[in-house]
Amino acid sequence: MSQSQQTQNLTLVQAVRDGLHTEMTNDDRVVVMGEDVGKNGGVFRATEGLWDEFGDDRVIDTPLAESGIAGTAIGMATMGMRPVAEMQFSGFMYPAFDQIVSHAARLRTRSRGRFTCPLVVRAPYGGGIRAPEHHSESKEAFYAHEAGLKVVIPSTPYDTKGLLISAIRDPDPVIFLEPKLIYRAFRGDVPEGDYEVPIGEAAVRREGTDVSVYTYGAMTRPTMEAAENLEEDGVSVEVVDLRTVSPMDKETIVESFEKTGRAAVVHEAPKTGGLGAEITATLQEKALLHQEAPVERIAGYDVPYPLYALEDYYLPSVARVEEGIRNAVEF
Repeated sequence: MSQSQQTQNLTLVQAVRDGLHTEMTNDDRVVVMGEDVGKNGGVFRATEGLWDEFGDDRVIDTPLAESGIAGTAIGMATMGMRPVAEMQFSGFMYPAFDQIVSHAARLRTRSRGRFTCPLVVRAPYGGGIRAPEHHSESKEAFYAHEAGLKVVIPSTPYDTKGLLISAIRDPDPVIFLEPKLIYRAFRGDVPEGDYEVPIGEAAVRREGTDVSVYTYGAMTRPTMEAAENLEEDGVSVEVVDLRTVSPMDKETIVESFEKTGRAAVVHEAPKTGGLGAEITATLQEKALLHQEAPVERIAGYDVPYPLYALEDYYLPSVARVEEGIRNAVEF
């Protein structure tokens, strides 16, 4: 950001809208499509006002058919457009899974580079808003496992806009998961106009020397709060916000761990097969001789996402994050 660039104080969902507006203004190949994204402005109002400005040809209300949304967007992308397809909730993406993993992710390889698929699939994801299970799941590991897909999960308004612009400009498909728990939880300074946040680079949100804690999305806030609480007890916590879970910034992950020798991972997705396991394996492979304690995984439980009466118990709370970090430090 240049010193002369003006900023706006936006929520995360407003930053999504601003990023879409910026790229639609810059590039007439960019189209937005999905259920109720037009006149209604989307279920969370992330596309509010775009239809009024850009019209039916570039803000397209689709039928309730996720496979059709993804398949149509893939066809548009191969023909040179830059579609941004919204899935109303990430738990509704499963009908589109075949299109995304069998076609979008493989198109460059299958065509030996003749075609690329510059597609962004946006979806509100994660829990904490008292919605039913398919509205609240965190299944980012499904997509991170698939070669050919990039998976982005921002945690701040600034990063949201910059990463979304980068995703739209990327020549390959990007799954852009927006943590809806923090859509309107706070505001942050967001530059007006055009800027990018690079995909694949983590951010060290807090410097520390005793333990490295890796997180992303909505879990960044309780992790930061837990780190601040532990600081009062003399525990110095470094917090690394991954921002992109595929490709994962393993260099920053390892560099932090080599400094502290202890680690915890915080995510709301189920523990088994989650990205915490991948981070743990990375530390074992690349920094084993620096390790002073087992890596703690503070995660959701291996059960279907619960209804709202148990939601606060399921999601990692500040207290549970603190306890996990203490286990790593006191081992």
